Amino acid sequence: MLHQLSWKVGGQQGEGIESTGEIFSMAMNRLGYHLYGYRHFSSRIKGGHTNNKITVRPTPVRAIADDLDILVAFDQETIEVNYKELTENGIILADSKFDPVNPEDSKAPLFSVPFTEIATELGTSLMKNMVAIGSTAALLNLPIESFQAVVDEIFGRKGEEVVKKNMEAIQRGYDATCELIGDKVGKWELEPADGKRRMFMIGNDAVALGAIAAGSRFMAAYPITPASEIMEYLIKKLPKFGGTVIQTEDEIAACTMAIGANFGGVRAFTASAGPGLSLMMESIGLSGMTEQPLVIIDTQRGGPSTGLPTKQEQSDLMAMLYGTHGEIPKVVIAPSTLEEAFYDTIQAFNIAEELQLPVIVMTDLQLALGKQTADPFDYSKIEIRRGKLNLDELPEKDPKEDFKRYEVTEDGISTRVLPGQLHGIHKVTGNEHDETGKPAEAPGNRRNQMDKRLRKLNYLNFKDPIYVDAPHEEADVLIVGFNSTRGAIEEIRPLLEQEGIKANHVHVRLIHPFPANELRPYADRAKKIIVVENNATGQLANIMKMNIGGHNKTFSITKYDGTPFLPRELKTRVKELLD
Repeated sequence: MLHQLSWKVGGQQGEGIESTGEIFSMAMNRLGYHLYGYRHFSSRIKGGHTNNKITVRPTPVRAIADDLDILVAFDQETIEVNYKELTENGIILADSKFDPVNPEDSKAPLFSVPFTEIATELGTSLMKNMVAIGSTAALLNLPIESFQAVVDEIFGRKGEEVVKKNMEAIQRGYDATCELIGDKVGKWELEPADGKRRMFMIGNDAVALGAIAAGSRFMAAYPITPASEIMEYLIKKLPKFGGTVIQTEDEIAACTMAIGANFGGVRAFTASAGPGLSLMMESIGLSGMTEQPLVIIDTQRGGPSTGLPTKQEQSDLMAMLYGTHGEIPKVVIAPSTLEEAFYDTIQAFNIAEELQLPVIVMTDLQLALGKQTADPFDYSKIEIRRGKLNLDELPEKDPKEDFKRYEVTEDGISTRVLPGQLHGIHKVTGNEHDETGKPAEAPGNRRNQMDKRLRKLNYLNFKDPIYVDAPHEEADVLIVGFNSTRGAIEEIRPLLEQEGIKANHVHVRLIHPFPANELRPYADRAKKIIVVENNATGQLANIMKMNIGGHNKTFSITKYDGTPFLPRELKTRVKELLD
């Protein structure tokens, strides 16, 4: 039996590749397995090669597997692009429709299965994905009944006959494959799972659910890969909670709408990717100057410009920290798992209102669109903190005097009131202003207001700014990362231990203000520091050097070809730097 299975389906975009992977994953998830799925797709609506690779095992998994056990191919290009990932014990199941050819140097046998032919006999070629699911079931020795609940859920609204036909397609695929592969039936059977029901979602869904749980009731956004699923999720869900989503004409409008909604007392946010973040920079400065809460989700992708819209990268980090002109306080959070994406989004709304400033939650394409299992979130952990928002009756004052919305305080945070609140009238402007919001350029006032705003960060309340897996007091190497690189690092740390390398792992979850005091002890006690990131210039490594030093022992492992780190690849590169 296998402890881990790596399965991939590929074909042309728009050919049902995503739905094939979804049906397989749903069935395995309901059997209690842990899954991690990553989809390769082109930046076009239809056509171009696409594939969905899913790692399955009875224990938690947060990384893409290096190898491939089963490749389901709907065209020849899928074989040519992916066959080198197959192990010697792997197998190719290819649709006989395109007369598949196994490359000469392929390690795995190819079996031509009549996916399309069987589906057509049953009434429509569209059911070829269900035939392929049946073929996979034969390899894994899975009973056909494992897919009944999934088929009922997906096709039940279309009627009993459609459900019956799809189950028949699975059965026919199962039977045809058993006949073809003979004694290989069940060769890829997995170790039993615990049968526990878990969530199975992408990171964008976790962020969207976190926004609802945080009490957000307004989202303004412009569609962009890989952030669009956040908006799509909330278009369906937010109205059920009395909220709404506005698709704006561009990201500038989205950001300013979110600022305006927060000014009106509604928890609001926007979500985008690198190009959208660039357009929002002036508005982020407006949030900082007017001290209005603002939450932005940035799902990083390949840049610059349009760049690689559907590929992995982590190159927006410096832009998030230093993109705005002038100086404002801001907070940048970097979740690395589904759970963190959910809870950190809630924290972001709390921090934005407590400190009255912009908070950016940065993810990346791998985390945003990678689909994985997670235990149900614990809603009892949720805490809503709105800071110095005063909704009570304000004390009377001279009608000629404005409310001191920007009163200079010890912690830099002033009382916040809502528009129209009795005795709370004040001015709001992007200009430098005095305590009432009236534009003011006097040097003393400028210093007081700048110092006031910047003091806020001293009162940041963010739980667990770093994730730590550090069993060694003195380490040969400290591996540091952020966002989705966590999975690959978690996979290799015990492998390095097996080779006698004392490895510690720290993942940075709060990028700004940088958690120097928390990270420095681990850095000081390591012989070498290796920072792993998906960009060309080592942005996180440079920020670490700025904040904690260690220039002479800090090294970078970067990757910027649009693909995520794989565990074996990362392990090899770490060892090269340690030699």
